[in-house]
Amino acid sequence: MSIRNLEDAFHPKSVALIGASDSAGSVGRIVMRNIVDGGFEGEIWFVNPKYNIVDGRVCFHSVQDIPGVPDLAVIVTPPETVPDLVRDLGEKGTRAVVVITAGLNDANGLRQKMLDAAKPYLLRIIGPNTVGLLLPRAKLNASFAHMDAKPGKIALLSQSGAIATSLIDWAADNQIGFSQIVSLGDMADVDVADCLDLLAGDAGTKAIIMYLESISHPRKFMSAARAAARLKPVIAVKPGRHSEAARAATTHTGALSGADRVADAALRRAGVLRVRGLAELFDATETLARFPIQEHVRVGIVTNGGGAGVLAVDQLMDNKGELAKLSAITMDCLNRCLPESWSHANPVDIVGDAPPERFRAAVEAVAADPGVDVILVFDCPTGLASPVEAASAVASLSNLGMIGNKPVFACWLGERVAREGRRVLLDAGIASYETPAAAANAISYLSDWSHAQRALMRVPDSRHGDKRFDREAVYRLFHRAASEGRRLLTEPEAKVAIAAYGIPVPTTLVAESLEEVERHAEELLSGGGKVVVKLVSRSLTHKSDVGGVVLDIATPGAARESAAAIAARVSTLRPDAHIDGFAVQPMIMRKQAQELILGTSQDPVFGPVVLFGAGGTGVEFIDDTAVSLPPLDDVLAGDLIDGTRIGRLLAGFRDRPAAHRESIIDALTAVSQMIVDFPCLVSMDINPLLADGDGIVALDARIEISPDALKRSGPNPDLAIRPYPSNWKKEVSLAETSYHLRPIRPDDVSLYPPFLSKVSLHDLRLRFLSPRQTFPDDALRRLTQLDYDRDMAFVALDKDSGELAGIARLSSNPDREVAEYAVLVRTDLQGRGLGWQLLVQLINFAKAEGIRKLEGRILSENKIMLGLCREFGFSVTRDTSDQSVMRTTLNL
Repeated sequence: MSIRNLEDAFHPKSVALIGASDSAGSVGRIVMRNIVDGGFEGEIWFVNPKYNIVDGRVCFHSVQDIPGVPDLAVIVTPPETVPDLVRDLGEKGTRAVVVITAGLNDANGLRQKMLDAAKPYLLRIIGPNTVGLLLPRAKLNASFAHMDAKPGKIALLSQSGAIATSLIDWAADNQIGFSQIVSLGDMADVDVADCLDLLAGDAGTKAIIMYLESISHPRKFMSAARAAARLKPVIAVKPGRHSEAARAATTHTGALSGADRVADAALRRAGVLRVRGLAELFDATETLARFPIQEHVRVGIVTNGGGAGVLAVDQLMDNKGELAKLSAITMDCLNRCLPESWSHANPVDIVGDAPPERFRAAVEAVAADPGVDVILVFDCPTGLASPVEAASAVASLSNLGMIGNKPVFACWLGERVAREGRRVLLDAGIASYETPAAAANAISYLSDWSHAQRALMRVPDSRHGDKRFDREAVYRLFHRAASEGRRLLTEPEAKVAIAAYGIPVPTTLVAESLEEVERHAEELLSGGGKVVVKLVSRSLTHKSDVGGVVLDIATPGAARESAAAIAARVSTLRPDAHIDGFAVQPMIMRKQAQELILGTSQDPVFGPVVLFGAGGTGVEFIDDTAVSLPPLDDVLAGDLIDGTRIGRLLAGFRDRPAAHRESIIDALTAVSQMIVDFPCLVSMDINPLLADGDGIVALDARIEISPDALKRSGPNPDLAIRPYPSNWKKEVSLAETSYHLRPIRPDDVSLYPPFLSKVSLHDLRLRFLSPRQTFPDDALRRLTQLDYDRDMAFVALDKDSGELAGIARLSSNPDREVAEYAVLVRTDLQGRGLGWQLLVQLINFAKAEGIRKLEGRILSENKIMLGLCREFGFSVTRDTSDQSVMRTTLNL
């Protein structure tokens, strides 16, 4: 739905408990005691027809009897009573309800009856089957949790009530507080995405942690998660890492992608850090709260005990971390300040007798190395040095946990003598951990989060109209197959399709008879080399299952015999299969090439995914693949390559030169673009794709389509992430100046400061409805980093100077029914028609997106903007809640 009316649940001034009870052990009594004992300072009303008094308070017999309108209601009554209670609350004016009651489901129809009762009033429902809602800052514990939570700045969203209460208990013992705790229950209405939307803008929430078991509305979730993660750390535990993939998939890609891999890729693209365990939620939150995003996380280690350094390196490597290579200058510096017996490598072992001066000198030298991004310092207790003095030496270099712009992590091993050293470090703002593994894991949180944040910043283009891609040729192929009632393309057809998107394929000649096989082989062999003969069949998925590929054929006669042998094997092994012919192609001999697989499949939750990895006939057994959500750009495609073991081999090793990485990236972005362009594309395998220093060539390809989806035009609506809408660009000329109008991009943040410097304070007040002189960095990031599925901003750029001249913005509710708009033109460029052009672009976009209504709030003194709105047909009325503001509305 949206965050509409959800604000009442998170900031209530009054609460009604329906089902309050004095009965010992009942849920109604536990929730009642929690609300009362929590110290909630607003109105509290109890409702239960069985009682006149509960806990010394008046208990009303019905919702209608409540003397006021509760902002929030909590229901703990039998399931069959819930729909009518929801209707009564909606009629009363309540707009948010927590339904703790279980047993409302589709089987008994009560779930839908409850939703139907809420719908006319836009009443929001958290639950059913939930532990409840805790708002520690408001002193409201509307739950049956066994204890209250401390106030803090971490929000917890949990799809498991048991996990929520366990985390509350654990946090209490570790002095951790919460801003909100939402046990989401069955999520009949309010889901994770709704809460993320609300918490993204909550100033009292500095980080969001989540326990996720499922994601029911992926595009909505991705949109909300990306919006929240741009502003504050979002950290998730999602169980199910080892769930099996669907083995019935008809392509290798489908068998390899696996639901959990896709969920992992989705969270990464959303800028969310995924951790493995519950305790890690808080460890990671603490780490991310300390440090900014890092471009690289190359670790330099300083230790007075070699074993601690080795343990840390092991854990770093398990976490796919990177150990820094120290420069020659750093090595020279360390040679001068350390004894001869130091390790002469990273980790820098400064020897067990290291005094504090040696600690300081070594850490300072490592921190100065440009190839080091993060410093990890260990102290192992010895009788030769003081852990406290060592800690003081390291602390003296730190400013809020950083040396320069480099984060510092510390691990003072031991307990009795180490405790005081850790206190010194913590007082200096240095993150301190008890074990090498814990310290290395903390570094991995920073690394993984930084990587996810960089992925979040990418806005791949829809590449609309890119001349490298022949969309019409592929459409004709798909249409022909669909008209024949086929879902699977033949190999030659699939190769034509991928070649139309720029992926190189060998010459392929199709023969319908053995004689034609011989003629084609003779033609190809005339240029030298050898040929391959392959089965062409619309009814067989994998040719290798029936020996449908014969390699290394030297003569036309041998090619004919090979085709006959293939036909005989098919007749024996798959007598039901139909042979459509044989493909004859040159034998590609590239001895130093790596065999890769590229492909796509449909995840049941997140839709289309792109897969890359080690290919060949043993692809499932090698299991060296990575997946990503489309659309991809060059950077994201490169990240996909780097997520595999074979990615390292592609960089070259021993006498084998590096493969042509740019060609592989081009192939991945081509596959991504096919997904964007064709909603009918169900699955694709390009396997093997040979890659070496000379480039790539696809030796085999398979494509499956859904004929019913062929009529749907792109961009693909099944994408979990909407691509950058490059088709919404245009040029306009006004007063002898040309402007380029296009959707905003994250890197446009650099255009804002000079633009705002040329907008008068008066115009800023008119735009933002209040005086505004400064814009913090996070505010500018939020203005420029949009999720195009719900928000849009068009920028007008001077074509000559590239300067920002004006902005038009559209922000819709997640239900996409209504959108709010705003326009701002640089003060010195007003009166030239630029505002008109921006508003035209905004209205056209809103119509194309199916938005039904545009709404705006404009100061009544802003006569120019109000006049412009009237010219476009907006209705203009005074805001009843603020007489200085006019409301403008345009029905689309």
